[in-house]
Amino acid sequence: MRFDVIGLVAGWSLVLLSIPLLLSATVGYIMGDDMGIILWSFLPSIVFCLVVGGLLVRAGTRRDSAERLRDREAFAAVALSWPLIVAVGALPYWFGPTFHGPITWDGDGGTLYEIMGGMIRGWFESMSGFTTSGATTIDPYASPRCEGVEDCIASQPYGLLFWRSSTQWLGGMGIIMLGMLLLSRALGGGMSIARAELTGPSLSRLRPRLQETAKALWGIYIGFTILEFALLLWWADLSWFNAINYSLGTMSSGGFGTTDGGVMDFNSPLVEGIITFFMVATGINFTLFHFLLLKEYAKVINDQELRVYLLVLAGAWTIFALNLVYSAGWEWSDALRHGAFQAAAIGTSTGYASADFAAWPVLSLFVLLFLMVVGASAGSTSGGLKILRLRLAFVLARREIHRMVQPRAVVSVRMNGEVVDDSRMWVVIGMLSTWAALTMISTVVLAFFEPTHSLETILSVIFASLGNTGPALGAFGPTSTWAGLNWYSLFYTSLLMWAGRLELLTVLVLFHPRTWRSENKG
Repeated sequence: MRFDVIGLVAGWSLVLLSIPLLLSATVGYIMGDDMGIILWSFLPSIVFCLVVGGLLVRAGTRRDSAERLRDREAFAAVALSWPLIVAVGALPYWFGPTFHGPITWDGDGGTLYEIMGGMIRGWFESMSGFTTSGATTIDPYASPRCEGVEDCIASQPYGLLFWRSSTQWLGGMGIIMLGMLLLSRALGGGMSIARAELTGPSLSRLRPRLQETAKALWGIYIGFTILEFALLLWWADLSWFNAINYSLGTMSSGGFGTTDGGVMDFNSPLVEGIITFFMVATGINFTLFHFLLLKEYAKVINDQELRVYLLVLAGAWTIFALNLVYSAGWEWSDALRHGAFQAAAIGTSTGYASADFAAWPVLSLFVLLFLMVVGASAGSTSGGLKILRLRLAFVLARREIHRMVQPRAVVSVRMNGEVVDDSRMWVVIGMLSTWAALTMISTVVLAFFEPTHSLETILSVIFASLGNTGPALGAFGPTSTWAGLNWYSLFYTSLLMWAGRLELLTVLVLFHPRTWRSENKG
């Protein structure tokens, strides 16, 4: 293992992280946050990023750095850099007034128990943001800032609210990948970094050079974000602060809001319609948008994963509407409106809520759990197992059944007309089996940690964590926070978010003995 390369990746990631931290502090200043809160919330993180990141870059830079990054280092660097970034991202919550920390803002010094709890909740909030999960622990029970206020999240400093949304936007496309692609001349192996961090079984190279691919993907991502911001600001008449925060949360499939009620507080079909459109867009493979710009319409129309993705959303919408009308007595207009929004929000793992879907009939709850597991398209910002993997698994099962009937038949697994080789199929099988095993293990663990909660609550928390969805069902639905979980559960579910965001296998690479084999042993 070449630890200098891992340090170089982590160092550059920290240095680049100082930019959004500084931007969040600036937004807080513009919006009138207290200067003391701004300094204590963001200054320690900015200094840490610049100092520690700079030292790691200096120590890790070598003349042959561009040739030293192999797949082994790429996967280890991504898996290890994420917890480091999350820890730094937690400092604004812990040093600021959001959670109990070493600095007290309410005039009363917190106990050691409260300070430790604030550290865990800050870590959870940061992990939930960077992994675009969207679950939160900002609650009157946990935040000293919320004493005597009606809306706990809205009472937080503007700079910290913007930081929450920024972490999701950066995590949506991958902050480490962004840094390494922009600096690919200083460090080779950018494609390995991208493959380790981007969602989905494969990464399509849109352009001959990696930097051009990065510009294409991030150009689409930024363009959609600006378009949604403009529509929410000028058409839906949201304030610029709400418009930018919900744009950042939507395009990343994140789901953080600026109030306790989130999208529900707007109670606006127009706002919901705009957000629904962009949520559906985030669940589509970004490669297809590039093909649209190149006017290669046939590749988009014939994409099998896109067809299944849209069919799943349409099917979920239909079931929700029928179930709400005939089982819950809703009006058709409300059932169609909220059914469409929740199908897009949960199907793309964004996690926004236009209604309290945890109180919906049982059939709708089952479909919601199904959407949490399935997720959207590979190459999108959404979480879950991905439509592509499940479709390949279905085709593989159909092939094996055909072989049982006709043992001598040669049947290839195809996707979009191309044969999928067995090596890629084994990766898909490994991902699905690991996901299933981790779900079973996590059910036992959380049942031990949280003996008072129902099976529905525990399973939905696991699915929401692994699928990076955010809101769960039962006791942790869209009208509740996750502050009711104990420290062990918060830390454990944050690890599930980390593993789910990095597609499990990238994290499991850390536990393989050969990953850490010394250089002289090969």
